[in-house]
Amino acid sequence: MSRFGRVFVVQIESGEQSGELRIGELSRRVGVSDYVLRAWETRYGLLHPTRTVGGFRLYSHADERRVRRMQFHLARGLSAAEAAGAAIEETTKSSSSPGAPTTGDTNDLPSHVAELSAALRGALEDFDEPAAQAVWDRLLSDLTLVTALRATVLPYLYELGERWKRQEITTAQEHFASNVIRGRLASLARGWGAGHGPRAILACPPGELHDLPMMIFGIILNRSGWRVDYLGADTPIEEVVTAAHRIHPDLIVLAAVTPDRFAGIVPELTHLADTTRLALAGAGATQGIADEVGARLLTGDPVTAAQNEPWRR
Repeated sequence: MSRFGRVFVVQIESGEQSGELRIGELSRRVGVSDYVLRAWETRYGLLHPTRTVGGFRLYSHADERRVRRMQFHLARGLSAAEAAGAAIEETTKSSSSPGAPTTGDTNDLPSHVAELSAALRGALEDFDEPAAQAVWDRLLSDLTLVTALRATVLPYLYELGERWKRQEITTAQEHFASNVIRGRLASLARGWGAGHGPRAILACPPGELHDLPMMIFGIILNRSGWRVDYLGADTPIEEVVTAAHRIHPDLIVLAAVTPDRFAGIVPELTHLADTTRLALAGAGATQGIADEVGARLLTGDPVTAAQNEPWRR
């Protein structure tokens, strides 16, 4: 749901660190199976991996951009061969042209973001799921994930909630838009519990249904090396306590829109804060509540909060 997004402050991120990806990580990021990625590599020359001394393929962020451009063209109705050719041509021109815009680092980023935001809004409010998917593919192709989420998706979620409250859109439109976005976020979250990094439990307390910004927080946290156990919306606090005793996480984050979601579970929150690192987030989290239970208060947008990682040991 979108109305939880009202707490966030929108900023624009200029880029992410470059690096090399194993095919499993590339698959998780773009939502395409290993088998299909290998097929696109061998049939169309879409990907250009390097190899480690042990023989493992490593893919670059340029490979990731080509995959996302191919997904965009497939969504427009091109054949796989045509989509691959278009993606290769576009990314080749971009990398070879002096001053050409690069992913997440362009002088006209604000206008470009506004254009994509408007396209996403129009598609979702028209119940045009294929068009919305194509715009989302373009977002992830032209911008870094951080920029796409912070500068486009989060502001849209905030606006969606505010327009719903003013009855400028219907409940059906709000639900449709939220569910399309949820599906794309879920694809980005695939496999976020794997790895060997620190472990975090993320949940919304009882009665809290607006969890999309928490999903965004978890996605960025995972990109920083954390494993995420996502319990989602309206989670009984007893279940959070039970999960914490079983998992022994390095961090628990609870988020809510209104303070009353936390006010009714102060003893349980105090217990969690006594046993592990607890952070509270969302418009319902105040410094007073955090101090009362012994938790950390997370402020700002969820992308920045996840990147800052002030709780790392």
